[in-house]
Amino acid sequence: MNTIAESKSSSLREAWRGIQQAKPGIRIREAAKDLGASEAELLATKAGEGVVRLQGPWPELLKSFKTLGKVMSLTRNDACILEHKGPFQDVNVTGDGPRAMATVIGPVETRVFFHAWHVAFAVTEEKSDRILKSIQVFDKSGEAVTKIYLQEKSDEEAYRSIIEEFRSPDQSAELEVEPYTIDPLNGPQDREAFLKEWSELKDTHDFFGMLRRHKVHRYHALELGSGKFTYQVDAQITPKQILDSASSTKLPIMIFAGNRGNLQIHQGKVRTIRVLERGHAGPEHWLNILDPDFNMHMRMDFVYSAWVVQKPTTEGLVTSVELFDREKNMIAQFFGLRKPGIPEREEWREVVKNLRAL
Repeated sequence: MNTIAESKSSSLREAWRGIQQAKPGIRIREAAKDLGASEAELLATKAGEGVVRLQGPWPELLKSFKTLGKVMSLTRNDACILEHKGPFQDVNVTGDGPRAMATVIGPVETRVFFHAWHVAFAVTEEKSDRILKSIQVFDKSGEAVTKIYLQEKSDEEAYRSIIEEFRSPDQSAELEVEPYTIDPLNGPQDREAFLKEWSELKDTHDFFGMLRRHKVHRYHALELGSGKFTYQVDAQITPKQILDSASSTKLPIMIFAGNRGNLQIHQGKVRTIRVLERGHAGPEHWLNILDPDFNMHMRMDFVYSAWVVQKPTTEGLVTSVELFDREKNMIAQFFGLRKPGIPEREEWREVVKNLRAL
C-alpha cells in the first residue's frame, strides 16, 4: 500500500471509530453514509483485525456455503431487509463469466447474479455480549450484496476452511470502489407492440426479458400498463394490510427483495407482524415480520408507490404487488404462493382486491 492510500484508510478508520463513540450502536451502513464512504471500505480498514478479504471464483464461494449448515442469510436494499435461517440446501450455477448466475433452493432461497459480486470479507465482530462471524459480499460500489451469519449450530470448522480456501493475497486496508452508471432506458419505441407482447406472456419469468428487449424501465412499464395490466394502491397502508391479511388467514405468500447481485425470496406463511420506530437521525418507521426462522424489516417512510401488476401465464393471470421508492427503485414484491402449473389462489386475489386503489 502506498503512503497516500495508507493515510486515507487510516483516516477513514479513525473517523469510523469516532462516529461509533458518538453514536453507540450505529450500524455500519448508517456510519458509512455519514462518512461519505461505503460499507466495504469501512470493513477493509480492519483487515487483519477480525476481517479477512476473500476472493473468487464466486460460484465456488457460494457453493461452499452448503458446508456451513444452518446460517442466517441476509439480503437488503435501502428500504427492505430479508433474513432467513437455515442451510444452503441446493445450489445450482448456470452460465459463465458476466452471465453466470445461480439459484439457491431450500430454507434459504435466492437468485444470485455474479456479475455484481466484486469483493467479500470474512468478519468477526463483537455485538453486545456476542461474537458474530459472517461472510459478507459487496459490489464494486461497496454496497452489500449479501451477508451470511453463522448461528449456534453452524459448522465453524467449515467456516475456517472457507477462509483459508478463498483468502485473497491482497489483505490491505485500502479498497477502491466506483459508482455504477445507469444506462438510460428510453423505450419502448412501439407502445402498442410492447403491450401486445405483455398480453401474450406465458410465464411470469418472461417479463424481465420483455423489458430488456423493449429497453423499458420496470417502473415505466407499470405506467404504460396502467388501466390494462396495472393500477396504483395506497403505498403507506398496502404492505401492512397484505401481511395482516396473510397472517390472520394463514395464507402462504411470496416476498421478493434484493439488489443488483442477490434476490432473496420468502415462501410460506407469516405470523408475527409488528410496526416499530427507531433511528439515530430521526424517526424511522419499520414494518417487521418477526418469525422464528424468517424476519423482514421494511422502512415504510421509504415506500413511495405501490402497484398491483397482472401478468398472463399458461395457468391464468398471476398478480403481484410491487413497491417502489421515490427514485423508482424496486423495494419488494408480494405474490400469493403458487407452484408451477397451478393457478393463482383465489384467497390471494381477494387480498389484492381489498387493497385501496388510488
